[in-house]
Amino acid sequence: MDFDDAYANAAHIPDGDAYPARWATAAAAFRAAHPPAPDWGPGDLFLPQIRPRGLAVFVHGGYWMETGPRDWSHLAAGALARGWAVTLPRYDLAPRAGLRVMRDQVARQVESAAARLAGPVTLAGHSAGGQLAARLVCDDSPLSPAVRARVRACVPISGLFDLRPLRRTAMNATLGLDAAQAVGESPLFHEPLPGIPVALWVGAAERPAFLRQSRLLAEAWQGLGAEVSLTVEPGRHHFDILDGLTDPGHPLTRALSPDDRPAG
Repeated sequence: MDFDDAYANAAHIPDGDAYPARWATAAAAFRAAHPPAPDWGPGDLFLPQIRPRGLAVFVHGGYWMETGPRDWSHLAAGALARGWAVTLPRYDLAPRAGLRVMRDQVARQVESAAARLAGPVTLAGHSAGGQLAARLVCDDSPLSPAVRARVRACVPISGLFDLRPLRRTAMNATLGLDAAQAVGESPLFHEPLPGIPVALWVGAAERPAFLRQSRLLAEAWQGLGAEVSLTVEPGRHHFDILDGLTDPGHPLTRALSPDDRPAG
């Protein structure tokens, strides 16, 4: 098996290399129209014009090696239009940081935003960010008990939940995963926190490895009694699966910003 090809995305998506520039343009236009909170720390926090109904968190991807929250600002659009505050955390990238450090950095920013805003908290992430979001609802979550109690949903999108195959890719020269780290940072090998619904989302046109990753976690956590759903969205690949987050009426956005959870 060619593990590098199995986890390659752009090469298997029509015009795949053009997506980063499109995202950057859309993100800049969104920030111009919806400036983030000026007194915020790392990452960005977008506030609706009404009292926020809750806090939605989106953790960006890039295989833990690339991009930052400002490359993805436009993905706050859907939840923001539904009256939710949206934060996009910033975390150090590999090889500067390991995955556990990244997880803890994201958790601290969730804690800071939750201290500022009342109401429920939801967690989402794409690809590598899906792994980080899922790690926040594992049994060893660094989130405080108070914030854990406010988490109403976790929505990992096209995530990576069994990291062992990545040790066989060229990118591991940068990630530096050893056998213990690959298991320890894989949500697949943890128990989920009780009482938090998990909505796994993946595109039907994604690489087989990504479909397999989501199915593995769904089956494993369902087998432990967790409330887990798996949506395989028809016609979507690893990049355009994110388009749903820009539409306030899309089921993916509704999963991240449910309308039956009043703030308070």
